[in-house]
Amino acid sequence: MNLSTFLVHYGWIVVLVLAIILYKIILRVIFGMVIVPENRIGLVTKKFVLIGANRGLPDGRIIATKGEAGFQAQTLPPGLYWFMWPWQYSVNMVPFTVIPEGQIGLVLSKDGAEIPTGRILARRVDCDNYQDAHKFLDNGGQRGRQTAYITAGSYRINTYLFDVVVTNQLIIHENMVGIVTTLDGDPIPNGQIAGRMVDAHNNFQDIDTFMNNGGCRGLQPQVILAGSYYINPWAVQVEETPMTDVPIGNVGVVISYIGEDGKDMTGETFRHGNIVSRGFRGVWMEPLGPGKYPINKYTMKVELVPTTNLVLNWANARSEAHALDKNLSTITVRSKDGFPFNLDVAQIIHVPANEAPKVIARFGSMTNLVSQVLEPTIGNYFRNSAQDSDVISFLSTRKERQEAARSHIRAVLEEYNVNAVDTLIGDIVPPEALMKTLTDRKIAQEEEKTYETQRMAQEKRQGVERETAIADMQKEIVKAQQSVEISQRTADSAVKKAEGDATSLKLQVNAEAEATKMRANAEAEATRQRASAQADATKLNASAEAEKISKTGNAEAEKILAIGKSTAEAYELQVKAMGGDNFTRYKITEEIGKNEIKIIPDIIINGSNGTEGSMNGLMGLKLMEMLSDNKKDDKPGKQN
Repeated sequence: MNLSTFLVHYGWIVVLVLAIILYKIILRVIFGMVIVPENRIGLVTKKFVLIGANRGLPDGRIIATKGEAGFQAQTLPPGLYWFMWPWQYSVNMVPFTVIPEGQIGLVLSKDGAEIPTGRILARRVDCDNYQDAHKFLDNGGQRGRQTAYITAGSYRINTYLFDVVVTNQLIIHENMVGIVTTLDGDPIPNGQIAGRMVDAHNNFQDIDTFMNNGGCRGLQPQVILAGSYYINPWAVQVEETPMTDVPIGNVGVVISYIGEDGKDMTGETFRHGNIVSRGFRGVWMEPLGPGKYPINKYTMKVELVPTTNLVLNWANARSEAHALDKNLSTITVRSKDGFPFNLDVAQIIHVPANEAPKVIARFGSMTNLVSQVLEPTIGNYFRNSAQDSDVISFLSTRKERQEAARSHIRAVLEEYNVNAVDTLIGDIVPPEALMKTLTDRKIAQEEEKTYETQRMAQEKRQGVERETAIADMQKEIVKAQQSVEISQRTADSAVKKAEGDATSLKLQVNAEAEATKMRANAEAEATRQRASAQADATKLNASAEAEKISKTGNAEAEKILAIGKSTAEAYELQVKAMGGDNFTRYKITEEIGKNEIKIIPDIIINGSNGTEGSMNGLMGLKLMEMLSDNKKDDKPGKQN
C-alpha cells in the first residue's frame, strides 16, 4: 500500500490525531483561544489596530489603557479567553509576584503622570495594591518610586508597568531607638534643624498620611521604639541607636535643639543662659531621673550630672572612674623661700539635682565645670598659699591650710551652684635636698630620744638590781635580827641562870655547912656519950676538928658567894661602862661567834653617804676580827 492509498483510506484518522495533538494551536489560530494557568497571569501586547482613533499611544505613554497598540494595562488572570488571535495579540505568561513573610515589596512604576517638582516619590492611588494597572493610570498614578508598598502575599502585578523590589521589614531591637530621616515632604521651616511633629502616620509606615499632614523631609523629632515595622526605605531612613541611659546617682539635663523659644524660668538673677520648660528649645528646667529614655541624639542632648559626692584628684597617678579628673595633674607650687614642691589635692563636690540645669546652662557640661572653675580655682589658691610660707611651715601647718582651703573653695563654688563638701591635701613632695636635711634632722632627734630612753632604762635597771639585792639581803637581815633577839634572850637567860646558880650554890653551901655542923654536933655528942672517958682527952681535938670543918665549909661557901658576887659585879660594871645596848650587842656577838653564825656578807654594799659607809665597813672588819679571836679562844687546849 502506497502513501496515497493510505491517505485515501486512513486520512481522516491522521487528521483526527493531528487535531487532537494540535488543538490548542488550531483553536488559538481559528478562534483566538488563550488559556492562562492558575499560577500565571497573562501580559497582553496588542500588535496593531486596524481602524479607529486609538491606533497609537499618547506621547510619553508606554501602557495602553484604551485599546491602543502596545503593552496593555489589562492583564489576563487564570482562565480561558477567546478571540485573542495570535496575529493581533501576544500573551506572555508570567508568575505571580510573591512577597515572602517578613519582607515588603517596593513598587517602581514605569508609566504614569509626572511627579510634581520638589517631590521624589509618587503618591499612592487606589489600584488594588498595584494589581489593577488600568485603574492606577486612570486615577492619576505617577511614574517612579511609589510611596506605597505591598506586604507579604501573592499579587497579579503587570510587570510591563511595575517593577517590584523585595526588601526586609525594619526591626528595632530592645533597648534601641530608631532615629528617622524622611526623604520626601515639605521643606523644614527656617531656624529649625528637624521637621515638625506629625501624628497619625503609624510610626512612618503610612508615609502618604505623613506628607498629607504637613510632614517635612529631613530629620524628624519623633523616634521609633523597639518592634517590627513596614517602613518604605525609599521614603524613610532609620538609624538604630542605643537608648539614652541615665544611671543611678545621676540626673540627665536635656538640651533641646528644636522647638519654639520658651520663657526663661530662672528669673533675672541668673544671667548665664535660658532655662525653659519641657518641649521648648533650650535647657529644660526639669532634669531626667535615673532610667532609659528614647532620646533623638540629633535633636536633643542629655548631659549627665552626678548627684552623689564627686571626688576630683589633682594627682598624676590617680583618676576616678568618672574620668572628669583625667586631665588634672599634681599641683606644682613655689614656697616663700624659693623651693618648688609638688602637692596632691582631692576635692569633693556635690551638685544638687535641682541645680543641675543651672550648672549645664552656665558651663555646658561637667567637664567644662572642672576645667573652667575647679582647676584654676584650686590650683591658684594653693599656689598663692604656698608663696606666703616656707616649705617647713607649710608642712607643719598642713591641717590649718586644709581648713582654710575648704572654707575658701566652698565660698567660691557656691556662686556656681555647686556644693563643696571637703578639700583634702594629699601627698606633699618637698625638694629632695630639703627633704634629706629634714630627714637627717629627724633621725638625729629620734636618736637623741632613743639614747635618752636607753639611759632611763639603764637607770631603771640599776634601780631594779638594787632593789633586788636589798630584797635578797632582807632574808639574811631578818635572820640576823632573829638571831640577835634569840641571843639577847639567851643572854638574859644565862644571866638569870647565873644568878639562880649563885643563889642555889649559896643555899647548898649553907645547907651543907648546917648539915656538917649538925653531923659534927651529933658525932661530938655521940663521942662524948660513948667515951666520957675520952671526952676530955679528945675534946680539944674534936673541937679543933669541928672548928676546922666549920671554917672549911664557911670558906668554901664564901668563895662561891664571892665568885657569884664578883661575876654579877663584873656584869654590872660592864653594863655601866659599855651601856646596856652595847653590852647586849656584845653578848649577842659573843654568842654568834660561839655558834659560828654568819651575819655579815663577804661584800659590803656602800650606802649613799660615803662617811657612814666607811664607818660601817670598819666596824664590820673589827667585828670579824673579834669573832675570829673568839673562835681561837674556844678551841680545845687553848691557854687562857
